[in-house]
Amino acid sequence: MQQSRAVPQQPDILLLYSDQHAAKIAGYAGDTVVRTPNLDALAAQGVRMTNAYCPSPICLPSRMSFLTGKTPVEQSCWTNRDILPSGLPTFAHSLGAAGYAPWLCGRMHSIGPDQMRGYTRREVGDHSPNWLGGSAHDLGPLARANDPWRESLQASGAGRSAYETYDDVVTRNAVAMLHEAGERRRAGNRQPLALTVGWILPHAPYVCDPALYGHYADRVPPPANAAPDFDAEHPHYRWWRENRQIADASQAEIRRARAAYYGLVETLDAQVGQVMAALEASGLSENTLVVYLSDHGEHLGERGLWWKSTLYDESAKVPLIVKGPGLPRGETRDAVVNVTDLTATLLDFAGAPALPGSHGRSFTELLHEAETPWQNQTFCEYVNDGVPAWAGGREVIQRMVRLGRYKYIYHHGLPDQLFDLDNDPDEVTDLAGDPSHAAVGERLRALLLADWNPHLISGTLGQRREQYALLERWAQATGPDDLIRWAMHAADSWLGAPPSRT
Repeated sequence: MQQSRAVPQQPDILLLYSDQHAAKIAGYAGDTVVRTPNLDALAAQGVRMTNAYCPSPICLPSRMSFLTGKTPVEQSCWTNRDILPSGLPTFAHSLGAAGYAPWLCGRMHSIGPDQMRGYTRREVGDHSPNWLGGSAHDLGPLARANDPWRESLQASGAGRSAYETYDDVVTRNAVAMLHEAGERRRAGNRQPLALTVGWILPHAPYVCDPALYGHYADRVPPPANAAPDFDAEHPHYRWWRENRQIADASQAEIRRARAAYYGLVETLDAQVGQVMAALEASGLSENTLVVYLSDHGEHLGERGLWWKSTLYDESAKVPLIVKGPGLPRGETRDAVVNVTDLTATLLDFAGAPALPGSHGRSFTELLHEAETPWQNQTFCEYVNDGVPAWAGGREVIQRMVRLGRYKYIYHHGLPDQLFDLDNDPDEVTDLAGDPSHAAVGERLRALLLADWNPHLISGTLGQRREQYALLERWAQATGPDDLIRWAMHAADSWLGAPPSRT
């Protein structure tokens, strides 16, 4: 991308990257129940993007798209089983080429032998295996509660998952890395720092510290939007709710899971606070660009859905805050942007090379001036090969385009959807069959399919199923060592009262 401003001094960059944080559940976003003082302070000191979308509403492709600045289809990486080609330059490669020290602490969710992706230093590897077919992490009594299974709602409430232990370790290491960077700077090292801090929270399991659960148990309201009537629901989501056995979720399960999620958001906020305090103590805060975002959202029972993996806003929108030298304070921007645009924006601020083939658009000028012209258009795609046990055996190929007030969702082999978000922000009234909106639907469908072929994607998925089956058999037979991985212990997960340590 053409850089929009001269960069007199490369800022340090601190990227705070959470997992599965619903964009609406934060004090700064208007939630009056959740306690997020540190994120609220960050929003008060920076600019909040209110219409930020992820490239894909599932972990791995969304994160890989942030790194490459490419959409999932452009990098041929759609599922949590896909292996991003290591020849693709990343955000970290570009920053390194521009003179930065690109460091990573914590979660990245990369499959395959490349566990660095352009970062030159990494503390705390992922909790999941590096290899397809590798040994999965063990959550003990919370087994399957982290994925789309009914256990996710059943095993909810007060407790602790090893994910929180992981995030504690990430936070401690990130604090230490910032203190080290400050010492280097005081010793005369002028190399700019770009530190990415990757947490797992507030990702399910829906369990949180008992004291926090006690605080939220009677305060968190029920979902604002109930599940549609069975006959009125889109056939894909009707199947999904039935297949995942969440159609008959009890009120007790819903209350427990939602209260625990709020507790997890507060826990994450406290960890953000520790890192921000370390940034201040390091002496680097004055010239540091700080960004907070998540890889995708969370339904949390809205419209009868849970987790992510949909193109509704609860799942596809992400929180995004940018604070930095010279930027306005406490302002919002309603422009429609994507996480791939954030990649271009950060490289713009850094004076770093653009990523070849990326269509991400820098919104640097938009951060400075609200009236900057901007095309309110973005895409998000969800593709599932049907292989994971929780996928129900169904191949899913979907894409969304948001253009101004309208959102169009393509469902391969099923009816499409169209929503007017100005008049229907909760996406309740599907206009796809409305004759008065036929022209809008046709235009958006053509735009969505112009550079995206669902039949080719389906063919690629079919080829990969065979390829991946062989890779899994290899890993199961040879037991390759994980290159960079954090050891997760089942004993760190419990539900109810903490286990006695004898």
